[in-house]
Amino acid sequence: MNVDLFDFELPNERIALRPVKPRDAARMLVADGTAEIADRHVRDLPQMLRAGDVLVFNDTRVIPAQLEGQRGEARIGATLHKRIDLRRWQAFVRNAKRLRPGDVISFPAGVSATAEQRFEDGSWTLAFSGDEPVEVLLERAGRMPLPPYIAGKRPTDEADRSDYQTMFATRDGAVAAPTASLHFTPDLVERLDAAGIGRETLTLHVGAGTFLPVKAEDTADHRMHAEWGRIDADTAARLNAVRQKGGRVIAVGTTSLRLLESAAQDDGQIAPFEGDTAIFITPGYRFRAIDGLMTNFHLPRSTLFMLVSALMGRERMQSIYAHAIAREYRFYSYGDSSLLIP
Repeated sequence: MNVDLFDFELPNERIALRPVKPRDAARMLVADGTAEIADRHVRDLPQMLRAGDVLVFNDTRVIPAQLEGQRGEARIGATLHKRIDLRRWQAFVRNAKRLRPGDVISFPAGVSATAEQRFEDGSWTLAFSGDEPVEVLLERAGRMPLPPYIAGKRPTDEADRSDYQTMFATRDGAVAAPTASLHFTPDLVERLDAAGIGRETLTLHVGAGTFLPVKAEDTADHRMHAEWGRIDADTAARLNAVRQKGGRVIAVGTTSLRLLESAAQDDGQIAPFEGDTAIFITPGYRFRAIDGLMTNFHLPRSTLFMLVSALMGRERMQSIYAHAIAREYRFYSYGDSSLLIP
């Protein structure tokens, strides 16, 4: 499909630079397979779902994966986006033309890494020196990797260390937050429990590739970056049991959805999964594992807007986004939410 079909005009003032507080006070647009659209709030979620439904969260934890360093006189910026092994990460590098294999980049707090290999997409393998876990080094030298549409408008600060982390974050490895889960609070979770709505977690370590623009003119020519994920056997079995009993599986965030669909078999059964996924969902895709999606509002021409268009229909999503813009919803990572049930 032509990528231009997924374009829309978004006023600059609709981009949220800070989250609302409390988190569940964010607005939530609710849309189903009809032409109706409801304007609600995230705190209304227990009334929007049914007893027996289950919400699936991503428990990945964002690491401070942005580094600023020097190679000689050259300033080098690095955003880690995919672990290769204990000491080596693949990273997008700013000022990469100044790097050669074997160059050592010096970062703050005594942290250094060797540039080992350049990939076709321009990213590099960085091998970190020393014996400490890389995550420990990043806590000393790194900063939270805010999306470019926020970082380009204000500096990252201490508040982002908590604001850009979900309450479910337990497994280090993401360089972008699963932002749909940012809206949840202990009080909301308690009310969901009381309403008989279940919770499950999986892990997908979100990579910085999620923010890369689609440069191809046709979706068939776009290549997704791989991300590592895991669904254990017990979680898969419980999710399958939910649907067998008539409940619905609602993915909280496109990251949860993409991993569930990666693990789904042709008959809709969710199998255990561990490894990389580069699934790219566009209109025409047949969803097998999920019955709905809670997600923030996405960038024009992005793979995520293509995903929600596959779920709801492209023309339907264009009308939903037009409604959201007209009603002054807040967009992107720190913005408002939507509940989409086809």
